[in-house]
Formats: sequence, structure tokens, C-alpha cells
Amino acid sequence: MNTIRVLASGLRFPEGPVFDHTGHLWCTEQEGEGLLCWSSDGATRRIKTGGKPSGAVARGNYIWFCDSGQQAIRRMAIETKAVETVIDRIGADPLHWPNDLHFDQQGNLLFSCPGDPEADEPGYVAVYTPKGAVEIIAEGLDYPNGLALLPDNQTLLIGETHQQRIWQGYWDADSLSWENISVLTNVIEAPMGHDIPGPDGIKVGPDGDIYVAIYGSGIIRVFSPNGVFQKDIKLPGQNPSNCAFDPSGELGLVVTETERGELLSISL
Repeated sequence: MNTIRVLASGLRFPEGPVFDHTGHLWCTEQEGEGLLCWSSDGATRRIKTGGKPSGAVARGNYIWFCDSGQQAIRRMAIETKAVETVIDRIGADPLHWPNDLHFDQQGNLLFSCPGDPEADEPGYVAVYTPKGAVEIIAEGLDYPNGLALLPDNQTLLIGETHQQRIWQGYWDADSLSWENISVLTNVIEAPMGHDIPGPDGIKVGPDGDIYVAIYGSGIIRVFSPNGVFQKDIKLPGQNPSNCAFDPSGELGLVVTETERGELLSISL
């Protein structure tokens, strides 16, 4: 039995839990138009960013986050709290509802753009290089969402929410290409469609397993690195959006849950 602790409640569509280099826990509030920092004494602090921030990642002295309201990838300086836009288009085209993001070991930023959630249109995954180039690496996906790299740093996982599956493929960080693509796993056994549960955020745990927030089902579903189902972690709400592991181990698995507006800590 996993022990679940509510770290914060009353959040407005929380997403993107992430630990910065100082050990502080952050998450985004999509409907709250900002970032939230949680302290070990239970205090919370909000930084207003505007827009609709969702997926987030910490790198260096910044919290990087997707903003579907401003159609941009933005970042906040952890020390000064200054916010700037890093990417807002690919060529002449604005970004298309950016949702989640992940850095590889070479410093390339991978990010998903699923498109308008109310429209039936394909989405894509793109990469932003340290030299400032932006390229699409995968397209024609039905709401691409969570991203993760396996510990080999060569296997890129992409969650396809509306098809209830996770793709895997070889990520060539030098040529910026995603190759030898196949389905790693179907996360739920159900007919495909927009109105049933699907994978949202994805994280690889310290045990090497793959932890998937199944939005609409109230669980974190765990798979082995080769896609074999391991277990479910049941949650108090139905709509987990993402998860992250505390590097110190103290908070275990941290989950953002949007139905109840909570930030959760789960002992494993």
C-alpha cells in the first residue's frame, strides 16, 4: 500500500512537477497562469507568468515550461523570477499548443505540440538545439503529449494521448532524427478515442521503470523498460496530469492531479 500525502490543494489545473537544482519543488498552474513553489514547511509561493503554463523542466538556473496560452516555450530564472520567451515559432509558423518538454544529455530541448484539444487535428514533436535551430522530428500524431528518454539516453518515448499508447524510437541527438519507431505499449485496453483515458506525463523512475499518468483513470500506471505492465498506483482523483521523482527520495513520487487540484507525494 502506498502512502499518499497532499502537499498542496486548491490548485488551478496543476501540471509539470519539477525539482530545481536547489531541491525546491515547483509545478505549473495552467488555469492559475503561473508557477507555484512548494517548501518543506508546507508554504507555497506563486509566480505570475501569464498564459497557460503546462509541462515544465528544470535545467541550470531556469525552470523551462510550455505555454499553450502564449503558444511558446518560456523560462523563468530561479533566482530573479524573470520570465522570458525562448521559442514561439518554427520557421514562419507559430507553435501549436505546446504541452510538455524534456532535455536530452546534449542539451537539445524536445517538446510536444498536440494542437487545440477541442479540434480534431494532428500534432507534432519538435526539437530546439543549443545553437537555436528548431525542427519537427515527429508529426501526424493524435495528441502527442508526455516525453521521456530511457536511461540509455537513446530511446525516446512519446505518449499519444488520444490513441492510448506510447511510442518508442532511437533518438539520434546529432542528426536530430527519431528512427526505428514502434509502439512500446498500449497503456489501456479500450477502444481508441478522445473521450476515454489516455497517457499524459511520463517519467522514468530511479528503478528504471516507466511511470505514466493516465489522465481520466485515477492511476499512475507503471511499465518495465520493454513495455510490460508492472502495477497501478491508485490516486484520490481521476485526472493525474504528470509526475516527478524527488532526487532526495524524501517525497518519493510527486503527482499533479487536476480534478481535485492537488499536489501529491507518494511513498514507493
